[in-house]
Amino acid sequence: MSRKRMITKKKKVVLLVGTAALVGSAALAMTGTGNAGQRQGNQLSRCNGLARLGADHQRFIANERANPNVNSRERIANSIAAIRQIRQQQQSAGCNGSGRRQASQVVCAGSTVTLSGEGGAPAASSNQFPAGTQLRVTNLDNNRSTTVEVNSPSGSCVLLNNAAFEQVREPGRNVIRNVRVERVG
Repeated sequence: MSRKRMITKKKKVVLLVGTAALVGSAALAMTGTGNAGQRQGNQLSRCNGLARLGADHQRFIANERANPNVNSRERIANSIAAIRQIRQQQQSAGCNGSGRRQASQVVCAGSTVTLSGEGGAPAASSNQFPAGTQLRVTNLDNNRSTTVEVNSPSGSCVLLNNAAFEQVREPGRNVIRNVRVERVG
């Protein structure tokens, strides 16, 4: 008599999450090699891969909700956490969520970004861009980025409010000197 090995649903979820992490890591590694054309192609590939991965997690959640069992709550929570991480990776990669990379233009070359001290939702003020302009600010020292909308004038190229600055800052620092600012749109 032969014994058939069974893989439990919990093990399948662990395998799915592990595979997702591996795919994400491979995509991240691929974006750092090659010439500019290859990087742009790899970036698009990464954006598409992250979009597919997010869609896979959404389908998994829908399936778990349609066919619940004792482990569904934990699995759904894990997939929601994975989707949050995917969205952060999409944001830092400049993806627009559908797999396409957002068009952007580097602006404010050579400037620093500081903390305005204002509260509220993540936002920026600027002396170069009108209210409503979308800017992506990337701290090149820690590779963290945020996309914010300009909502008021200021005395410098970009000032981030408290919430936006927290998304990109390094602990104990109120100025970002090694920064890339891009106008998104």
